[in-house]
Amino acid sequence: MNKTVLITGASRGIGRAMAEIFAAAGYDLALTCLNNIEELENLGRELERKYGISCQCSAVDAGDCEAVDTLFARIKRLDVLINNAGIAHMGLLQDMSPEQWHRIIATHLDGCFYTCRHAIPLMLSQGRGHILNISSVWGNVGASMEVAYSAAKGGVNSFTRALAKELAPSHIRVNAIACGVIDTDMNRCLSREELEILRQEIPADRLGTPQEVAALALQLVQSPGYLTGQIITMDGGWN
Repeated sequence: MNKTVLITGASRGIGRAMAEIFAAAGYDLALTCLNNIEELENLGRELERKYGISCQCSAVDAGDCEAVDTLFARIKRLDVLINNAGIAHMGLLQDMSPEQWHRIIATHLDGCFYTCRHAIPLMLSQGRGHILNISSVWGNVGASMEVAYSAAKGGVNSFTRALAKELAPSHIRVNAIACGVIDTDMNRCLSREELEILRQEIPADRLGTPQEVAALALQLVQSPGYLTGQIITMDGGWN
């Protein structure tokens, strides 16, 4: 029987790249997205044909408790959970509405809680599992004009470390990847000039790729069982 991985926010960018690499490794997939369900279903069919795995696609708001409850009602086995769904918001804090603030926090941090509380019993029943949270360097150091996003990702980092301690005796590992600037649609809101300034600050002299993050994700899931509670920073040497 194939192992199963749930990847949230899988219709594009890092999530899409992770779906591809886990399918290639023989995992059955449960994939979610917020808006691009047709695109996600096309990806699912393509991966099923290409790798001979099964793929379940769902339109799910990661920050909606009831939507996540409904998702997990259809999941009977889970070996790996990857919390990847995310949204961006750039602007001065004083200009941010309470609704915008809560939306950022709900998608990134509440979403981890909603998925993990369902995933943990499934993993406990198997005696093992791995939870991987996709975080950001801004969760490590904070970013001007991205206070809510930084706060949410900082929360994800603390969530990761604390849950890893809680679940280590049950052989369930919890880790996170703190991504630097990755070449995804989320960063397309930046101008060419802004991206160039960022590139010049990165010792690797380029943006990272979704495929590189996906490769690290698979490596972490396949890594020795003693590796847990870690925030692995992948930023081209920037921090």
